[in-house]
Amino acid sequence: MTKIYLVRHGLTEWNSGGRFQGHSDIALAEKGVKQAECLARHFPAEKIDAIYSSDLQRAASTAGFIAERFGCEVRKTENLREMNFGEWEGLTFEQISAKWPEAGKQIFFTPDELKPPGGETFEDVEKRASRELEKITAAHVGEHVVLVAHGAFLRTILAYALHIPLRYVWRIRQGNTAISRLTHGGNHFTVDYVNNVAHLQHLEFTDED
Repeated sequence: MTKIYLVRHGLTEWNSGGRFQGHSDIALAEKGVKQAECLARHFPAEKIDAIYSSDLQRAASTAGFIAERFGCEVRKTENLREMNFGEWEGLTFEQISAKWPEAGKQIFFTPDELKPPGGETFEDVEKRASRELEKITAAHVGEHVVLVAHGAFLRTILAYALHIPLRYVWRIRQGNTAISRLTHGGNHFTVDYVNNVAHLQHLEFTDED
């Protein structure tokens, strides 16, 4: 059996401000660094054989703490990047809704029909995410692998594994530094757990602050 640990990056200032990040290369906030350190110290695995990460610094930095704990190198790839939100990047939901009223309605109610100007659709992201997931899984049969990426991206992987229509992608919660685990065996994925943030109990704050 192959174990795939899906990890969302730590908190950024844009997360705190409710801004869409997408491909914008935003660094971890101080709180996000503490979350990532705590994640690494209390990672729920005895061993990790490989670590892959989005090449955006908020994910790569989070992966770096895990890599140090397990003595692995971080394999960075743009294929694990967040959904490209195009012209919406750096904007809040309120700002998007004011300029693109119809799109504002679609973001959370019909995300499967959403196409940010200059960006990707959720279908585009799911194809990219599932292709990379299958490729990495095939390269590490019987091993334990970590994928560090982003909220919307990881939701599409979980939707793919669970055969959930993308219309319901926002029903899958993904907190900062949350861990979700997949098991691959018998030519299919099983979802073991989703949005595990138990490690954050060791901090004085959580992603809910």
